[in-house]
Amino acid sequence: MNIILVLPHIQAVLNITAAGLMTAAYYYIRQENRAVHRACMIAALVVSTLFLAAYLYYHSQVGNVQFAGQGWIRPVYFSILASHIVLAVLIVPLVLTTLGFAIKGKFARHQSLGRWTLPIWLYVSVSGVVVYLFAFHFYPQ
Repeated sequence: MNIILVLPHIQAVLNITAAGLMTAAYYYIRQENRAVHRACMIAALVVSTLFLAAYLYYHSQVGNVQFAGQGWIRPVYFSILASHIVLAVLIVPLVLTTLGFAIKGKFARHQSLGRWTLPIWLYVSVSGVVVYLFAFHFYPQ
């Protein structure tokens, strides 16, 4: 089996898994269960790191994937893709800074930045799956 052919599907699973873990982490911190919140967020970080490694490897081998959709769907797709790319670049330092505050025990700062980090990270994960669905399932080459 050629790993390149299955990597986009694996990446989508990793993204949706990360989104689920982040959602669970939010639920548990709202329940004041810091231990489970911490475990879910560490798992989300690990899964997202695996995604990033797979993504970089895939695109180093394949390059850019052309979008096959035509007509009105193209600006919709590229709008989602553009916002996804911009926020994906921004989320890396946001996640690392938010994590750093937690590690240092600066929970007020962690919580304050986390209010921005979580929704952006969720958007990046979910929009990544949307881009995948458009490029590989709804409008495949």
